[in-house]
Amino acid sequence: MKEAIKKSEVLIEALPYIRKFFEKTIVIKYGGSAVEEKGIEKGILEDIIFMNYAGMRPIIVHGGGPYISRMMKKAGIEPKFIHGRRVTDGQVIHIIDRALGTINKKIVQTLKGMGTKAFGMSGKENGMIKVRKMKCEYDLGFVGEVTSVDTTVVKRIIEDNIIPVIYPLGLGRDGAAYNVNADDVASSLATALNAEKFVLLTNVNGIMKDKADPKTLVNTIKASEVERLIAKKIIDAGMIPKARACINAIKGGVKKAHILNAGMPHALLLEIFTDKGIGTEIVR
Repeated sequence: MKEAIKKSEVLIEALPYIRKFFEKTIVIKYGGSAVEEKGIEKGILEDIIFMNYAGMRPIIVHGGGPYISRMMKKAGIEPKFIHGRRVTDGQVIHIIDRALGTINKKIVQTLKGMGTKAFGMSGKENGMIKVRKMKCEYDLGFVGEVTSVDTTVVKRIIEDNIIPVIYPLGLGRDGAAYNVNADDVASSLATALNAEKFVLLTNVNGIMKDKADPKTLVNTIKASEVERLIAKKIIDAGMIPKARACINAIKGGVKKAHILNAGMPHALLLEIFTDKGIGTEIVR
């Protein structure tokens, strides 16, 4: 009986959030080593399906860097990175497209197998994500930065209660496909859709003032304070582009951004449907 009462209390706690976020758009970025050819862990997909059934409109943007690197090595190409960006020539962009397409199909198939509707696509399809060639001191090849987002197709999909699953290729002015950072694509998409939330699933618990001490996890922080933590090098290395993607989403009009540990069971539900949350939320 006590267990049943506890469950009912959890449902009651979730009720105001279900009401608040009904028909609201939530853009979820998921990538890194946890995204492979097998697709996203079912626990994450269960959370996303729950959100969908609760009346929210989740959108998945995924990467797949480690799988891309493995496919490149199989083709006899050694992956090369400059300042965290993958050098992408004409052969590599085709490998990236094929690798991410494989992951995308697996995620869509898994979602459908779990009883929901899903639709997979790349950002270059229908000119959804338009980019320009990234300019830097080195020529990265077919690496782009987002210039505009056309939300027409995505809006139609979510209005039909279908979960879009998008991988981060963009269309250049020259009509070619470009490799784009998945964090940037997700952040730009959230901004263009005026999303309620931008959620970045990663392998850390969130922003910590001392990386060695989990007790220093920051539950809520203003975007301006995040910039200061970057300047002080408290946020560094791989967390910088993730933090900046969240800042850009907030500056673009997204209500809240969240950084969560994808390895924590039901991280999405705990963050969105409970009073305390479990990661870091970034606000204006």
